[in-house]
Amino acid sequence: MKQKIKSYALSVFLALAVGGLSALLTSGGMDFYSKIHKPPLSPPSIAFPIVWTILFILMGISAAIIYNSDALDTEKRMALTTYAISLIFNLLWSVIFFNFRWFLFAFFWLLALLYLILRTIIKYYKISPIAAYLQIPYLLWVAFAGYLNFAIWYINR
Repeated sequence: MKQKIKSYALSVFLALAVGGLSALLTSGGMDFYSKIHKPPLSPPSIAFPIVWTILFILMGISAAIIYNSDALDTEKRMALTTYAISLIFNLLWSVIFFNFRWFLFAFFWLLALLYLILRTIIKYYKISPIAAYLQIPYLLWVAFAGYLNFAIWYINR
């Protein structure tokens, strides 16, 4: 039981650490976001850290569910590797969008991230449907971010 609790804590910590690193790396590029033209349905800036914190917690919990499952090690490794790659893509998207301001490239990067999240959900579902369901808010938020990203590129080009 102690080992499971540690795995959940570590998994959530790692997901939140990616979010924290992303915030740290992009903190210098965030000022422009308040100054650019944004599309309808753009949430207030304060919503982003709140939503992302919740999402990273859900992502960490779902990864721990997979890690602690009775599935074959190869299945777990493949699912968690896909998830880890999606975290890297998530982190790099922030840098591409906020620091480099390559909005169109960031949109296509986000499409790749959406694909990775979907692959993670599919792999997780084979092991634990609950773990897969916990990834759905992440998928939906990143899809919404895709709308925002594309619209920001279009409006500000």
